[in-house]
Amino acid sequence: MAKVAFIGLGVMGFPMAGHLAAKGHEVTVYNRNPARGALWLKSHKGVVATTPADAARGAEFVFTCVGNDQDLYQVTIEGDGALFAMEKGAVLIDNTTVSRTAALRVFAAAKDQGVAFLDAPVSGGQAGAEGGRLTVMVGGSEDTFKRGEAVIAAYAKTVRYMGPPGAGQLTKMVNQICIAGLVQALSEGLAFAERAGLNGEHVIEAICGGAAQSWQMDNRGKTMLARKFDFGFAVDLMRKDLAICIDEAKRNGSQLPVTQLVDSFYAKLQQRGEGRLDTSSLMLLVASERKG
Repeated sequence: MAKVAFIGLGVMGFPMAGHLAAKGHEVTVYNRNPARGALWLKSHKGVVATTPADAARGAEFVFTCVGNDQDLYQVTIEGDGALFAMEKGAVLIDNTTVSRTAALRVFAAAKDQGVAFLDAPVSGGQAGAEGGRLTVMVGGSEDTFKRGEAVIAAYAKTVRYMGPPGAGQLTKMVNQICIAGLVQALSEGLAFAERAGLNGEHVIEAICGGAAQSWQMDNRGKTMLARKFDFGFAVDLMRKDLAICIDEAKRNGSQLPVTQLVDSFYAKLQQRGEGRLDTSSLMLLVASERKG
């Protein structure tokens, strides 16, 4: 068992830190809103710190799971960031979805401090975090990955080494690119079924065992038909992720026509004030409510 710090107790980080505590690790947590730390402590064994540096002091592994590039900088390499309190040989593991540029910047800063770094974004959503079934895509040195793999496994179903620093974030970009197209296609298919007078649930049951099957269909198809869009990963967050994908594509020369189109649809949802709905709310743009 290890002494660990977990920085960021949002919808993902809160249960992830909980799994680390449940596995017997000695956990210190930090969140910018102190109320989240107090709430976490009511159901988990551990310690709440008042700054990222205080949380990281003496920890063998420091996890971060925050919102975006600037949030990551703030809790790691700026002011009272965790990195400045970490001991040489400790490992900083970032579970945030950020740009490859951010991952490489934090990696370089960690290297200067004698600290190892893994960029380790996750997939699986709030349900995966709560159930300890996340997929973790990891970039960094292979030796550092081997040191951290068993600890990361506390909240994961799959932990996969993807390559050098930044490779984890690049893999997460692929994940988001694929999801964007899948959700749009599912929205269009289900809207088509409704317009054609088919029973949408029966359609899903008929095709979910064939080539059209996907996680999105299995987990969001019926809720999309019911116009329920309160299942975690929000449109606002997806737009942040897709912006990272589109920027990286410009850098490496990739073509993302479908991703850019779907991003524009998510922008329309934001303009309608629906940015906090989950990503399956693309259904709202292609389907009208049934009349009569």
